[in-house]
Amino acid sequence: MPSNTPVTPLVPKEGWHVMHLFYDVDHSAWSLLGEDEKRAAKTRLTELVQEIRATKDTHLLTYAIATPKADIGFMLLTPDLHVATAYEKQLTLSLGPDILTPVYSYLSQTERSEYTTTREQYGAETLIAEKGLTEGSEEYGKALAEFDDRMAHYLKHRLYPVLPDWPAICFYPMSKRRTGADNWYSLSFKERAELMSGHARVGRTYSGRILQLITGSTGLDEYEWGVTLLAKDTMDIKAIVYEMRFDEVSARYAEFGDFYIGMQLPLDELFRRVCL
Repeated sequence: MPSNTPVTPLVPKEGWHVMHLFYDVDHSAWSLLGEDEKRAAKTRLTELVQEIRATKDTHLLTYAIATPKADIGFMLLTPDLHVATAYEKQLTLSLGPDILTPVYSYLSQTERSEYTTTREQYGAETLIAEKGLTEGSEEYGKALAEFDDRMAHYLKHRLYPVLPDWPAICFYPMSKRRTGADNWYSLSFKERAELMSGHARVGRTYSGRILQLITGSTGLDEYEWGVTLLAKDTMDIKAIVYEMRFDEVSARYAEFGDFYIGMQLPLDELFRRVCL
């Protein structure tokens, strides 16, 4: 007998759950459908996408994959894991029970970086030690207020991002190496923070060309982070990944999974692109 007990939401204390979903289209199964059935299937997926995007604090990106690794990709961001899972099941079945075959998926959460400069660090190390400002002065207070504004914007983007409709999207998972002398977790926090600050400086040079979202997956999936890059030009994706691999954080300590490159498209164009 079905239970009427309401399901308790599974929402993290901060941030959202993130699912990257990749599917192949079974064209043999699709070819067996009549034209009315095909039209109804595409309408069903279109209405589901609209429903998902209308859900509070929920975002859905739709894109075609550029290689035969998959045909269609979705990136779903929403607070409640129950909601994310329900929508994932509906997306999988949206075109019919045999049409979309999952080929890869990844679960993570938006999160703040543990290496973010604190207000105290910025005041002591940057404003006083580097710029020679006096604590309590008007100039010091103004600079600290500007830092607070920047960090509030940065944290909001990390935890509750609004992703642009830039055409190129790249996703890959990664972990930090734990092998012999190259064990990231045997380093002190100070050493790790210094290495990550250099890594971040490289990333900032791509501001306006690359939007990068790092999501945490330790204990949720097989790697420790998921990396999503949005760009207007695939050359910028190639360039930032290449340049960062020379940084010690990547050169010594990074291990990567497969890369998935896609093109954000409206559904009508996505249907044409994957021959539906």
